[in-house]
Amino acid sequence: MLDNLPRGTICIEDIEMGMSRYLRKIVTDEDIEMFAQVSTDRNPVHLDDDYARDTIFQGRIAHGMLTAGLISAVIGEQLPGHGTVYMGQSLKFLAPVRPGDTVYAEVKVVDIDMAKRRVKLDCHCSVDGKKVLAGEAMVLAPSRKFD
Repeated sequence: MLDNLPRGTICIEDIEMGMSRYLRKIVTDEDIEMFAQVSTDRNPVHLDDDYARDTIFQGRIAHGMLTAGLISAVIGEQLPGHGTVYMGQSLKFLAPVRPGDTVYAEVKVVDIDMAKRRVKLDCHCSVDGKKVLAGEAMVLAPSRKFD
């Protein structure tokens, strides 16, 4: 994975509007198989080439939630990072991700409630510059004062 900054924690006291972080990851066949194992979602559109060729996707695709998991990785590892509590997430799946695609996952601070330690993040994933996922997340950020 390629990140733009080191992993760790950014406390609420240091978070600023417009702050963003990202990662890039190549989605592999092994990733898709492992996600199927963990989630128990063995839909053949993800795992069976012959089946998937006859779908609207005309080939295998990664699980949408595998792609969404990359947003979770940016939030949990970079912004705000370690100690963050997920409160909610909205997602729209805009296009499929295929084995071998490089996914760019980014989050950006769009609102901060310092008193409640809540941070709203704009989230998106793209492949070759085309958005494949968009949404918003609400998180409880760690604080030097309490954590």
